[in-house]
Amino acid sequence: MFFNSRRSTIHATHGMVATSQPLAAMAGLKVLMDGGNAVDAAVATAATLNVVEPMSTGVGGDLFALIWKAADKNVLALNGSGRAPKAASIEDLHAKGRSRMPAFGPLSISVPGTVHGWEALLESEGTISLADALGPAIDYAENGFPVSDIIGFQWQQQEDKLAALPSGQELLVNGRAPREGEVMRLPTLAGTLRAVAEGGSEAFYTGPIASVMAQFVQEQGGWLAEEDLESHHSDWDVPIKTDYRGVTCWECPPNGQGIVALEALNIVEGFDISGMGPQSAERYHLLIEATRLGFADAFEYLADPRCADVPTEMWTSKEYAKGRRGLISPERAMDTAPYGKMVPGSDTVYISVVDGAGNACSLINSVFANFGSGLVVPGTGIVMHNRASLFNVRPGHPNSLEGGKRPFHTIIPAMATRNDELWLSYGVMGGFMQPQGHLQVISNMVDFGMDAQGALDALRFQVAGDSVWLEGDVDDEVVSGLHQRGHRVNVMHGPQRGGAGGMGGGQVISRDPNSGVLSGGSEPRKDGAAVGW
Repeated sequence: MFFNSRRSTIHATHGMVATSQPLAAMAGLKVLMDGGNAVDAAVATAATLNVVEPMSTGVGGDLFALIWKAADKNVLALNGSGRAPKAASIEDLHAKGRSRMPAFGPLSISVPGTVHGWEALLESEGTISLADALGPAIDYAENGFPVSDIIGFQWQQQEDKLAALPSGQELLVNGRAPREGEVMRLPTLAGTLRAVAEGGSEAFYTGPIASVMAQFVQEQGGWLAEEDLESHHSDWDVPIKTDYRGVTCWECPPNGQGIVALEALNIVEGFDISGMGPQSAERYHLLIEATRLGFADAFEYLADPRCADVPTEMWTSKEYAKGRRGLISPERAMDTAPYGKMVPGSDTVYISVVDGAGNACSLINSVFANFGSGLVVPGTGIVMHNRASLFNVRPGHPNSLEGGKRPFHTIIPAMATRNDELWLSYGVMGGFMQPQGHLQVISNMVDFGMDAQGALDALRFQVAGDSVWLEGDVDDEVVSGLHQRGHRVNVMHGPQRGGAGGMGGGQVISRDPNSGVLSGGSEPRKDGAAVGW
């Protein structure tokens, strides 16, 4: 099995960090060792990832976070995603000659929410300053870091995207991507991070940095204005949850797609999954069908609940899932998964941190596609994300493009509790792979008793429309069994190297409430590591 990492789940008691690049994981661990808490370490790790994995994340992107407060036995949710520029509209998009949202380029840019998200997390739940949290990132950007394997490969795959505009050269070496093991410096990004360290989020959303961001995007034909940046703010939300066989699974509410994972868990809870075997065609079939039904609802109803009516309560209910479950035949795949009828009511990096006191921060930070929109703001090293590409251009759709509205969002951190105690801080990054990754990891651990590393090593599927992708090492009986049920099956052959089309990148930390022992696993399909002390 290509992704049998042969890693053991690691164990510690004082604190643990798991993420997709070892230098970033160690930056977070040092914060814990110096007395910081889980939120402090998560922000330091995220900032370091901006430097050592810049195609995936950064100050030009968005973030979401879930926080477990051990003293209160309470989960908090932060929405650090940005909104569409006020000038954005379907009418203006059409006037610019576009019939759909572009995947890349200036029109795909919404306000980047990361920096205010970092600051909001630290001011509310952290113990260190933003300047201290950015210290390791600034050091690596100024003095250099050796590029790791898969990150180096992804960088090389995006050379043309970065070279399309002169400012992309700031993230290249003599017009090319750095190679594995080569020491890379990002001095313009260091300058931006240092300005934020000294002036806080205000230095990013107002003043010279905001001015050059807005001017550059507008010069390229986009909508972003200084007033859009100045008016940005993060929001604290009430997380959403469901129970899966005695485990409470937590997600951030819409505009994120975590609700897809909860719906799928509610659907499959009605089947005897543990009696099927983890690598059986029967189990694959049921999880795939539940995922397809969840996405069908998401593409019809998921939107910014502050601007549209999102039926969250009904969507997460067991009764609604019962009706959706009734559409699944054990013997035959749906030709096309239909969305349900609900009455309205009320590339990416993932970081998991648990500290010695049992507090946890599950944080996901992203510029969406590798190097986002492809626009690097001159003289800043800022990669502008392409989140606005996920708006719908159908007038009246809940997720239709409107100024000041947040788009459908793919990035979703997760947590799980048992008996009102933290059990898991986890996530699986990777576009639309994320909720189906959550479903598979939870099923692996709850239905089959896998530990953190085993749940990540296990072979995965990925639903894409009405088709499904399987990893190349899957048993032939699974492939034939899915074919016989009518699934449109594609098999990935050869090694994955991360990025689009892969099976995502997960991190899992579990906690034993009796002993306080932390047990961590890190995605074998990525460069990362789980580290503890």
